[in-house]
Formats: sequence, C-alpha cells, structure tokens
Amino acid sequence: MVVKRKRSHKRGYPMALLVDFAEDRAVLWQIFSHIVRQCVTLKLADKRSNRKDLYNFHESLVGALKPFLNEGVRSVVVTGPMKTAYAGDFLDHVRKHHSYLIQPEKPDSVTFVQLTNSADQPHGVAELVKTKEFHKLVMETTSQEADQVLNALERHLGDGGSVILFSLKEIEDIIYDHKRLGGFRRGYLMLTDKYLAEFENKNRLHMLMQISKNRSVKTRILNAETAAGKRVSQFGGIVFFTLPPT
Repeated sequence: MVVKRKRSHKRGYPMALLVDFAEDRAVLWQIFSHIVRQCVTLKLADKRSNRKDLYNFHESLVGALKPFLNEGVRSVVVTGPMKTAYAGDFLDHVRKHHSYLIQPEKPDSVTFVQLTNSADQPHGVAELVKTKEFHKLVMETTSQEADQVLNALERHLGDGGSVILFSLKEIEDIIYDHKRLGGFRRGYLMLTDKYLAEFENKNRLHMLMQISKNRSVKTRILNAETAAGKRVSQFGGIVFFTLPPT
C-alpha cells in the first residue's frame, strides 16, 4: 500500500494581524505572506450597550493580540461591517487605555489601521487579503513600522553601547549565545524578503529566526522595495542590532 504524504502549505513570513468585528464577537487572524490563519475568536458576554462588558471584551482582545505583538508583528488591521462603530470603538479603547502601544517614536510601537469590510469567514478573509486596498494598507503599515525600527538603527550607528552586525555568521554567534545576548536591553533582527527568498540554505535562516523569537529578539522581514528594505539591502540584506543597557 502506498501512503500519500500530506501536502504541506507554504506559510511564508508573518506580515500583519487582522481583527474582524461582528456585533457579538471578534475574530483574530494572522496574515502571512502566503496564507491567512484564524487564531482566536472572542465573544462579547452581553450587549454592546453594557459598557462594563464592552470594556472587558476590548481588554480581552488586547490581551489576545499581545503574544503576537511580542513575537514581532506590529501591524494590525481592524475591520467591521459598514455603518457600524465596532472597529472604531476598539481603536478608541486602545488610544485611551493602551496608548503606550501606539507611541510613534518607539521602535516597538504598533500601527493600527481601520478598514470598512467584514470578513469573518475563512473564504471572506482570503478574498479580502487579495484585494488591492488591503495589500496597499498592509504595505503602508508594515513600511511605517519598519521605518520606526530603522530609525532606531540609524540613531545607534556609531553608538559604542550598541552592537550592530551585518554578517550572518556574526549574527548567529550572538543570538545563539544566550548569556551574551542577555547583556543587552533589546535585540532586533531585520532582513529583506529578497534576502530570504534568494538565500540557498532556508533552514539556516528559519532556525535563526526561530531562536530569535525564543529569545525575544524582535524580527522584521522587510519588503526590499520599501525605503527601509532598500536601506537594509545596502548592508547586504540582513542586519542585527541591540539597544545598549539602560
């Protein structure tokens, strides 16, 4: 008997998060370069007119987002049906109660954008992410967050308290050395999608990115055609830098 191997789907790299609101729930999706994946569904305990339950609902959603944000995704697209304020109410909640997430001068700030569209079912989300409007929106938000990290890099070029590396071998050495890496306040790994696509040993890069994630190194994969991507390309397509200890 011949056993057919299950066909694996290429996931690609994470690009953004999508939060789709309905009247009584919110569905969180991960947007990768090749697929979308449903992650979390949160239900509203009572009606939206119950301010306490709506507050708790929004807080639960922020809590659900944080693990993904901590992994390095900093772009969040928020959608909801036309003629509703569901998405806007959540963004108001973030601005009022979690303003630290959206401070533009910080390299870890999150970019939230609103899109009027409802796509709570997988086929609807798949169609939504294929639209030019969604693609443009994600490109704009990921470019903004990449620029924030790149600005941090530019500020620390020549800073004696920072480590800035452009060699893959040197980057691997510091990330794999847990004790050495732990001596710095924050580490960032940036590489372009072109570098990732053209690098022959994909397993080597995927291992590096997985270890980086495990050790709280913020990883960004940049579109090579954006301003930030072009700047990183000037360094060879991959850059690692740390912020100095406080």
